[in-house]
Amino acid sequence: MDLRVGERGMRPGSDTALLTPLHPPLLLTPFSPQPRTSFSQQQLHQHIRVRNGKQGLNTNCAVASSLVKQKLQEVILKKQKQAALERTNSNTVAPVAYRKFKIKMHSHILNSHTACLPPDSSPSSSSTPVSGCSSPNDSLPNENGLLPSAGGLSHEVIPGLDSVPLQFAPQLDHLAPGGAHPHKPLSRTRSEPLPQSSRTLHTHLLQQQHSTQLLERLKQQTHLGKLMSKSSEKPRLHQIPSEDMDSEDGDGTSPTEPTYQSRVRSLLWEQQKQLQQLHRQMETLAVPIGLSVHRPLSRTQSSPASTSLTLPEKPLSLAAQDPSSKPRFTTGLVYDSQMLKHQCTCGDNSSHPEHAGRIQSIWSRLQERGLRGQCETIRGRKATLEELQSVHTERHVLLYGTNPLNRLKLDNRKLAGILSQRMFVMLPCGGVGVDNDTIWNESHTSTASRMAAGSVVELAFRVAKGELKNGFAVVRPPGHHADPSNPMGFCYFNSVAIAAKQLQHKLSVSKILIVDWDVHHGNGTQEVFYSDSSVLYISLHRYDDGNFFPGSGSPAEVGSGAGKGFNVNVAWTGGLDPPMGDAEYIAAFRSVVMPIAQEFSPDVVLVSAGFDAAEGNPTPLGGYKVSAKCFSFLTSQLMSLAGGRLVLSLEGGHDLTAICDASEACVSALLDIQDPLPEEVLLQKPNANAIRSLQTVIQIQSQYWQSVKAYSGSVGLSYLAAQRRDCEETDAVNALASLSVGVLSNKRYTGKPSETSPKTNTT
Repeated sequence: MDLRVGERGMRPGSDTALLTPLHPPLLLTPFSPQPRTSFSQQQLHQHIRVRNGKQGLNTNCAVASSLVKQKLQEVILKKQKQAALERTNSNTVAPVAYRKFKIKMHSHILNSHTACLPPDSSPSSSSTPVSGCSSPNDSLPNENGLLPSAGGLSHEVIPGLDSVPLQFAPQLDHLAPGGAHPHKPLSRTRSEPLPQSSRTLHTHLLQQQHSTQLLERLKQQTHLGKLMSKSSEKPRLHQIPSEDMDSEDGDGTSPTEPTYQSRVRSLLWEQQKQLQQLHRQMETLAVPIGLSVHRPLSRTQSSPASTSLTLPEKPLSLAAQDPSSKPRFTTGLVYDSQMLKHQCTCGDNSSHPEHAGRIQSIWSRLQERGLRGQCETIRGRKATLEELQSVHTERHVLLYGTNPLNRLKLDNRKLAGILSQRMFVMLPCGGVGVDNDTIWNESHTSTASRMAAGSVVELAFRVAKGELKNGFAVVRPPGHHADPSNPMGFCYFNSVAIAAKQLQHKLSVSKILIVDWDVHHGNGTQEVFYSDSSVLYISLHRYDDGNFFPGSGSPAEVGSGAGKGFNVNVAWTGGLDPPMGDAEYIAAFRSVVMPIAQEFSPDVVLVSAGFDAAEGNPTPLGGYKVSAKCFSFLTSQLMSLAGGRLVLSLEGGHDLTAICDASEACVSALLDIQDPLPEEVLLQKPNANAIRSLQTVIQIQSQYWQSVKAYSGSVGLSYLAAQRRDCEETDAVNALASLSVGVLSNKRYTGKPSETSPKTNTT
């Protein structure tokens, strides 16, 4: 039978909070009549005699007073009138309410044991009255003058809740054709008797004991009564007035009864709230609610980002959602949709090469190729103001790291003076920018910039601590042009520089290598670490004798003070005649980048991975022709350093196809998915402009790094030719070494002493 729990009324003036309907509906099976046993009847009679003793009645034969009989007759007459009125006004069956399990003792006396009463004391045997919602006499005499059987009462155990006494509606098999059970909304019904059985009687005796134990526990929890007195703290259902409610206090019943019922309802209310809170928590975690997961209720954390909710028996479908599982030791990815909101207020991206579609396209490509599933995606976060100030000035951080909302939490006097110094320009598109290229969105730019920096920091920490093998940060806006006090070139905060500083300060990383292969020189990163010997900065960029943006990055810029020699600029010259490509970048890595990096021996490698040197970017923004496979090759080369602790952070690159291809290739390389370069590329020699540029760099840096001196004569060779030469030189060195060892061995182990060897004294 489908029993839906409906509203339950209370006595007027009661401070007890009521329950909201529980879902899903309770499914209770109908009872089948069974013969009673003398054992269960004796137990019931013994229980009634004990209850009679508690009410001050005779334990052998309970005799009701005339006052009780008079009140009962009044109640019955009023209920008859109420039932007749309801039958004329409604043709539907009303909802079934919760029933009290404890029956008033005088009802048992007057009906179940009529042999003990005088003939004139029997109550009226008129038609069955309609049950009141909270009447003290929920089980009044029926048309035969008998009590409803104990089989009409049962418990339905709800997970996480104590047993609740319920009374079933009468079986309605005779109402539906063919004996079908009609599923109608249940409401207030007649108290029809159900057949008694030994099983149900025995069950209710056990339930009676359980209720007694529950009452004892509730007596110890006196604070529940205080909570019940505050009726405004809990929602109340509509109360249905009843004469039974009015007469309950003066009918001589035990005062324990209403206290027990109210406290049970209060306990159920508290557990109902916990169930609803658990339901909301599971929805937040995207756990399918249809799964039957039973666990003890407890208070859960309110934040969906950090939850202690655990499931005792995890279904297979929830294995990937277990928040307690440790991250896999694989490539880490970081991305956050908040970085998409950094947009020009003009609403037109066609005139802004640095737009949200860049990272959106890369993220989608990684998903389409199945690479995201092989990686561990971590949650991005905003960099704190303190982290930003490890690289940038306080003025710069307050100007571009705050928005109107979070400025309310800062020092208004200091902030007002700084904000008055801001200078913006009106862009041709109608938007606002800090310069002619770098847009500004008052509501979202600061959040997106801080999210980019914080995400790179978080990923670098995970890799440096060994939680992840390596990583790729899909972030925007870029950062390598931002110097300590100025934004420029689409950049506000130097994410890679901030990550390096945090690795130094918080993890005590001693040596960090930053490789910047964006086609534009990372002027901001160079400035931050120009005098720092613990950070080696190597940049490969289009220079054209200072005529390409940003104009810095000369090979002669080698650092200052203690950092002299720790700034390496591979500055390409010669314009686009021809443009630099795979052969030139491979030659630079072979002869400059890798020898110096290996001699430096870093602990962590960070890459400002701009892809505007890739083929497809327009001439003003790049113009070079580096392939995606070449970026994969460069990534694989760097993975041989620092024990593989390598983090790539997206910088520039504005052709969507090119940056998607390059990002896919780099992530594949991080996952050890090899995509070798064509042999024709490996056999290609670098062009003349590249050879001159590399020779200039080697000449300057050989003062600080001994390893690059050996490559000054092989710069113009192709990759395979240089490998053959290296192999030949290695074989020659090994041959000479083995020859020298052989000569020494012959001299040492010959039987005849040499002419120059001293003679030994034999005496």
